[in-house]
Amino acid sequence: MKIFRLVILACLLSPFLSQAQTSGNPIFPGWYADPEAIVFGKTYWVYPTYSAKYKEQVFMDAFSSKDLITWKKHPRIIDTASIKWANKAMWAPSITEKDGKYYLFFGANDIQSDKEIGGIGVAVADKPEGPFKDLLGKPLIDKFHNKAQPIDQFVFKDKDGQYYLIYGGWSHCNIAKLNKDFTGFETFADGSTFKEITPEGYTEGPFMFMKDGKYYFMWSEGGWTGPDYFVAYAVADSPMGPFKRVGRILTQDPEIAKGAGHHSVIHNAKKDEWYIVYHRRPITEKDGNHRVTCIDLMTFDKNGLINPVKITKEGVKKSKL
Repeated sequence: MKIFRLVILACLLSPFLSQAQTSGNPIFPGWYADPEAIVFGKTYWVYPTYSAKYKEQVFMDAFSSKDLITWKKHPRIIDTASIKWANKAMWAPSITEKDGKYYLFFGANDIQSDKEIGGIGVAVADKPEGPFKDLLGKPLIDKFHNKAQPIDQFVFKDKDGQYYLIYGGWSHCNIAKLNKDFTGFETFADGSTFKEITPEGYTEGPFMFMKDGKYYFMWSEGGWTGPDYFVAYAVADSPMGPFKRVGRILTQDPEIAKGAGHHSVIHNAKKDEWYIVYHRRPITEKDGNHRVTCIDLMTFDKNGLINPVKITKEGVKKSKL
């Protein structure tokens, strides 16, 4: 009888045990988009946009995990109460650690011209879960440079220790050298501050990482509210480019989800495993804001080019740092 009961218990638990073997997609509940994934110490972190109407996008949550399977929610790490100049459309966070402080870059207000208040801001905290406070009391970038809307910021640390801010909407992308305390920018050798590095097909959502001495520059193409949203990339020898488009590596699967895009990449260096973290829209949803955050494996061919990513319902296997 005891053996029989154990068999029954195993049968009842088997669906849950099997589910725990992978992350599943989405990796946490709720409408979240534009995820910035990063590793701090032995912990994976994801900082997404709260996907709702612009007037409701007045805060951000964060999520952490030790193994990519179980995620802990850290609510309201930043909100408009601490960012006085922001009143809507807080989105596309990007974060970095420097000298024991955590700096969160974000867009706010979705400005359409230089006459409006808003753009790209930066906040600081002592811990990756915040709370984050406004560093400047005003936007870091509040104007259009090279026709790039000041949104979708990504902070990139080069091998020489220089931090860059790569950003831009409206099909234009700029790169700028952050100064040492992230309160402004340094100029390039030619005296300019914002250099355009827009590759062919670029819409928004830039991301950069290094592998084997090469700079992989990635971005999103198409419209974020529609089904045709993609991630493409280029490879160069410098963060300044020139970037020649290689092709798309993340596309929708009509059997699984639509609108796969606005991503980031994380690397488990110990296991040399690469992951792409992105948002997509379930095929059951028609609301443009109904986006969820997902993760899938990202691999490379023998020449270092990124293989097309297969979006899945299962997600990825457990992976500790």
